[in-house]
Amino acid sequence: MDTTSSRIDALAKVMQERGLARVRVEEGGDSIEMERPEAFPVAAPLAAPVAPAAPAPSRPEEVPSAPDAKPPEAPVEASEATGPAERPLDMTRVIAVKAPMVGVFYAAPAPGAEPFVHVGSKVKKGDTLCVIEAMKAMNEVTSEADGEVVDICVSDGELVEFGCVLMKVY
Repeated sequence: MDTTSSRIDALAKVMQERGLARVRVEEGGDSIEMERPEAFPVAAPLAAPVAPAAPAPSRPEEVPSAPDAKPPEAPVEASEATGPAERPLDMTRVIAVKAPMVGVFYAAPAPGAEPFVHVGSKVKKGDTLCVIEAMKAMNEVTSEADGEVVDICVSDGELVEFGCVLMKVY
């Protein structure tokens, strides 16, 4: 067995033991990247037998409730909605803020500091959204347009690839 094959076997074993879905190792000019598709949840095949679900209660008073549960609220019509979570998004207007380089994503200017933005933050064109550390340099990522941050797609301290979606602005 050659050394590459044994390295791949060793990495596969580590991935299995630690429950990793993806791993990338770079040494010198060599790199190995492995991904386990079975590590991701997969929908059951259509032919699989499905147990029948219990019938849904026909009246709200049949639903058991917790002692401190609130009564259900009336549904909000789209025309009555005021907040971003209450109205449907026009996905053609969502701007995907992408990583301009490979590096480490940081949501705040310093460890323990308040993040530049949160979901729901209003931003103006040119506002700093995050920083990406690449080769010991901190590179600011700014907003391309005025809007509201509707999703932050990566975690603080996460390694990001060029072109990966960092957040979405609406």
